[in-house]
Amino acid sequence: MNVMKAMNADNNHYDRRPLADDVAGLVMTARGDRPATLVIRGGTLVNVASGELLQGMSIAVQGARIAYVGRDVSHTIGEHTLVIEAGGRYMAPGLLDGHCHIESSQMTVSSFAKAVLPRGTTGGFFDPHEMANVCGLEGVRLMLEEARMTPLAAYMQVPSCVPSAGPLLETSGAVLGPAEVAEAFTWGPDMIALGEVMNFPGVVYGDDQMLGEISATLRAGRVVDGHFTWPASDPRLPAYAAAGVTGDHECVTPEDVFERVRLGMYAMLRQGSAWQDVARTIRAHTEQGLDSRRIMLVTDDRSADSLVDEGHMDYVVRFAIEQGVKPITAFQMATINTAERFGVARDVGSITPGSYADIILLEGPLEQVKVHTTIAAGRVAAQGGSLKAEWPAFTYPSSIRQSVHVGRRLTPEDFVIAGPIESGMAEARAIQVVENQATTREARISVTIEGGAAKVDVAEGVCTIAVFERHRATGGSAAGFVTGLGLNVPAAIALTVAHDCHNLLVVGNDNQCMAEAANHVISSQGGIAVYTGDGKLTLLPLPVAGLMSDAPPEVVADQSRAINRALSEAGCTLNAALMTISLLALVVIPELRLSDQGLVSITAEGIQKVPLFLAGE
Repeated sequence: MNVMKAMNADNNHYDRRPLADDVAGLVMTARGDRPATLVIRGGTLVNVASGELLQGMSIAVQGARIAYVGRDVSHTIGEHTLVIEAGGRYMAPGLLDGHCHIESSQMTVSSFAKAVLPRGTTGGFFDPHEMANVCGLEGVRLMLEEARMTPLAAYMQVPSCVPSAGPLLETSGAVLGPAEVAEAFTWGPDMIALGEVMNFPGVVYGDDQMLGEISATLRAGRVVDGHFTWPASDPRLPAYAAAGVTGDHECVTPEDVFERVRLGMYAMLRQGSAWQDVARTIRAHTEQGLDSRRIMLVTDDRSADSLVDEGHMDYVVRFAIEQGVKPITAFQMATINTAERFGVARDVGSITPGSYADIILLEGPLEQVKVHTTIAAGRVAAQGGSLKAEWPAFTYPSSIRQSVHVGRRLTPEDFVIAGPIESGMAEARAIQVVENQATTREARISVTIEGGAAKVDVAEGVCTIAVFERHRATGGSAAGFVTGLGLNVPAAIALTVAHDCHNLLVVGNDNQCMAEAANHVISSQGGIAVYTGDGKLTLLPLPVAGLMSDAPPEVVADQSRAINRALSEAGCTLNAALMTISLLALVVIPELRLSDQGLVSITAEGIQKVPLFLAGE
């Protein structure tokens, strides 16, 4: 790729001003009276607006926005114009992630941006509800401020469910309501939407707080994201839509996709690290002919090692194409469809005059989605897989970096589960893990009780799971059983990434290992630790809110791989085991979870606490 002219000295400045501020300059460049700052010449345009692949096209850019698209842009080239010869390569819009939790990458916004820009992601719609559950509105504001420093077109959502299911079921570090939602929308237009409304029963049955948050969102002219896990045939889905929810990523069957689109929603098809739904849900389009206009591709949650090893939205688009989606259609699902859903198609999602110059140049066939160059806001941000952009480091205050407050060291006795009888056998509920799915199953197991305490049956694959409140050192905790992890040697994992309240979650088959893992996480002020019976410790420090690292992406990815490797060596060979375990405390996804307040059942009838042992029910 031949760069003919040098860029101006301020090439690390990514200015995303409103279109109204740039109109005069764009028109001047388009008619040839002001030289373009950047020209990309002689490529094949992936026109997601018309659904065409147009050969021999060129693009002229003025500052952060596109001024001209056509076959001849010679009239826009001046002495200081940077000219990139595309050489027939595909020129596509920068990819957009329509539903993503940056915290799930275990990286801060800056580190996340460094990981995804070389992969062709130039923007996204990010729900920071992990940060909000730990650090409240201050944490959300800080993530927004950091995002504004990066080249990304980063749109933030206001978390809707903090905590996810209410203080009677779990303990979070903060509580957000309608007043906080309204305040956040005053921060700027890049506060784009209300984050996924996980308390869908509250919406359907008229919970004042949930309806108040939705009303505050609609009054601010923003949109509402959904999270509905009852079956697609459930007659309460239209009631949920009637509240103003217009997008939902909890689609796991083709029927889920159809029913949402029929109600006017956007169906977001998820391909994350642990929960991978696209292969099944995309059949609504590829096999059953559903119009793709309201279908979006999203990641929801992807770990650092997944981002570094497989990619981000480039991977998801490529995967959709492999499932039979036409390449141009797959690109639409990750660009213009997403932009239109959030009402920002004037700025992002297409290569059209007036839009931000978020452009990717691709090597090879379109279906390979092999990104060579990423241009963000009119500047070369990455090339040949290497990051070229630079921006100032962002520093989080000590209140965010000192967020783990358990109040004491834990001991093996903290993981002893009292039985309902002095000795004998008792029937208990257990969380059964389902590989590659966010959902769990409620299993029934027989537990041996000796001296009034339950004994974990390692041979049967049963582990102890415990959750300790870590925001205010209240001393609150609960314990239960989990199956399906596969641990076959004495081992435990402890983590402060425990969706959504992010209390201290500990899982293992040996109480001493559980205490050791937990104490290492506490002393590190957050993170993930695997400790095995032979004394081996594997640690991923996450000092920012106990959720994120500000280390380079490759470092975090290496540490994340080490955690998964340690789990695998201990017998847990689940795909994306770490992310799967981190969901075991998420009390809004069926069927059974554990919070710091106890065991929680999630069914079509609602969300409620249930006893661990079934005796007397």
